Amino acid sequence: MLTNSQLALTVVVVAAITFACRIAPFVLLRGRARMPLLGFLGDAMPLGVMIVLVAYTLDGVSTAPSTWLPAVAGIGATAGLHVWRRSMGASLVGGTAVYVAASLLLG
Repeated sequence: MLTNSQLALTVVVVAAITFACRIAPFVLLRGRARMPLLGFLGDAMPLGVMIVLVAYTLDGVSTAPSTWLPAVAGIGATAGLHVWRRSMGASLVGGTAVYVAASLLLG
């Protein structure tokens, strides 16, 4: 079993590694011309993330309303918010909030 100080050190090390991994692409690519591959990924990744989230949401859906109703509500809210606001962040946060709220109400 880890002591409190060992646990705190572990959390700090993991947080530092996570931060370094997230900031590294920005530091390494600063000042360079935009590469075609990165432009393509920047355009395609938001749609890819949405597809993965929809697939994950529909994974455990059965015929019980407590499973399919939150999924339909969340996906519908995400699509509606995206059509209305054209904001990936608002769509993801809003759709997730609707999904969680519907899951809690029906669960």
